[in-house]
Amino acid sequence: MFASFFRKKSIQRIVADAQAGFGDAEHTGLHKVLSVRDLTLFGMAAIIGAGIFSTIGTACFDGGPAVIFLFIGIALTCGFSALCYAEMASRIPVSGSAYTYSYTTFGELIAWIIGWDLIMEYAIGNVTVAISWSGNFTTFLRQIGIHLPDYLTRSFLEIRNGHLGYLSSLTDGKIATEAQRAAEQLWNSAPHIGSLPLILNLPAFVITFIITALVYIGIKESRAVSNGMVIFKVLVVLIVVIIGAFYVQPENWTPFAPNGMEGVLKGTSAVFFAYIGFDALSTTAEECRNPQRDLPRGMLYSLLVATLIYICAALILTGMVKYTSLGNEAFLANAFLQRGINWIGGVIAFSALIATASVLLVFQIGQPRIWMSMSRDGLLPAKFAEIHPRFKTPKFATILTGFLVGIPALFMDAAFVTDMCSIGTLFAFTLVCAGIMVLQKRKDLPDPKFKVPYINARIGAPVIVLGVLWLLFREDAEGKNIASGIFTMEGGYEVWKHLIPSWLFYVCFAIACGLAFVRRYSLIPLLGVLSCLYLLSTLGVVNWVRFIVWLAIGMMIYLAYGRKNSKLAR
Repeated sequence: MFASFFRKKSIQRIVADAQAGFGDAEHTGLHKVLSVRDLTLFGMAAIIGAGIFSTIGTACFDGGPAVIFLFIGIALTCGFSALCYAEMASRIPVSGSAYTYSYTTFGELIAWIIGWDLIMEYAIGNVTVAISWSGNFTTFLRQIGIHLPDYLTRSFLEIRNGHLGYLSSLTDGKIATEAQRAAEQLWNSAPHIGSLPLILNLPAFVITFIITALVYIGIKESRAVSNGMVIFKVLVVLIVVIIGAFYVQPENWTPFAPNGMEGVLKGTSAVFFAYIGFDALSTTAEECRNPQRDLPRGMLYSLLVATLIYICAALILTGMVKYTSLGNEAFLANAFLQRGINWIGGVIAFSALIATASVLLVFQIGQPRIWMSMSRDGLLPAKFAEIHPRFKTPKFATILTGFLVGIPALFMDAAFVTDMCSIGTLFAFTLVCAGIMVLQKRKDLPDPKFKVPYINARIGAPVIVLGVLWLLFREDAEGKNIASGIFTMEGGYEVWKHLIPSWLFYVCFAIACGLAFVRRYSLIPLLGVLSCLYLLSTLGVVNWVRFIVWLAIGMMIYLAYGRKNSKLAR
């Protein structure tokens, strides 16, 4: 039984399945037409659309102008992962995903975990985008004089949390925030069913229904349309940056890090969510003219350009208005409205509708494909792999995806789903980077055409360890160090339970560096593993508990069905 958990699907088998039409590619048999330019624009389509119009406001609200350092750090993390994805795509010459890569590297159990994890990533990520689309849609309607009732455009859990925060402020004798007062007012004024207020984010549900219908009938974004949308979005962002620069008030940048490093890191999930789209490029290997050369370039170019755009946008936004006013769904348009630039607020809101809808479409296409791939491997019932006879799309998986995104979008709080999406993506990135460390040491595989540059970890690992130790135990002017705040049991369980993710990180850090040193793994994948693990440790113990519960549910399904019905078992 234990051995069955780690049975692997050979690269030769994956290639044969793909040629027979049973791969996990979004499209099969397509011409090799994508160039470096196309890949760069495709990556930017997902990255810019998923972040600039949805979650960056929250990061600026938490960290202030200093959030630009978080952009740089996460861009480096994604850069390490991008190189590893590129080598995986070169080694496994089909349109792939972390699920396929893990199946051939670590075995079936890890592949199942990653597949189950990707289900959460895609679905929850789209809930976040749908909620963001709803906020921008409401703002756009206000610009043209249409006002929808607030109880039909807000999420139930978001208002409930604001209501509870308002009551807590009254109990503690504190002054409630403006958001808490607004939530309290809506909680009381909304129509009630008994004692429960009727608060639904109806636009988020409607856009999910429309996108799902388009995906179901086989709507596919062509290269020209995708590139056109990217150019449109980038032009809007450039207009925002150029016009906004004339309204920057430097005093808004002081203090630069109002909440310190803790506040900057609090935006980790929001900033990382903005970058998760880059791994969609790994599904285009079969459509690249020269994937071994163009795929890594496209990933890195899109990351670089998107990072520069994010940094400029963050500096302009936090310079135009105080960072404390950016913690809302339509932060970009509202920033210009606060400065009296009403016309551009409408343009931004309209652009956000297009940008977020395109991201919703891309990931709503990807989600059913993961299920279809797992079903064809026997890990899920055959129903998930059923193809519509006319539209040639996975019909059951597509409909189910629509429900799993649309219904939570009616009720969920955007902050909750963003954190869950980020933890799932980082987990997948960690395993892809670890997979490259393992594959590069295997002698039974042919060398790929693209390979992550090999740097012996025996050179870099000791330097990393010494650097981390120096940061942990370096004393400040008051004689304190970071280690004393991390490795402590003071304050009781309610205090140190939040330190558990950090403790686990340092344990994994020591193990990873030790293995890399002994087995002479490559340094760049090691840096990818460590950086992803560190970001995971910053997401909080509550998110980890939720993630573990999700994985536990997946494990029960695998043990009850997937293990014995796997094609490898038969």
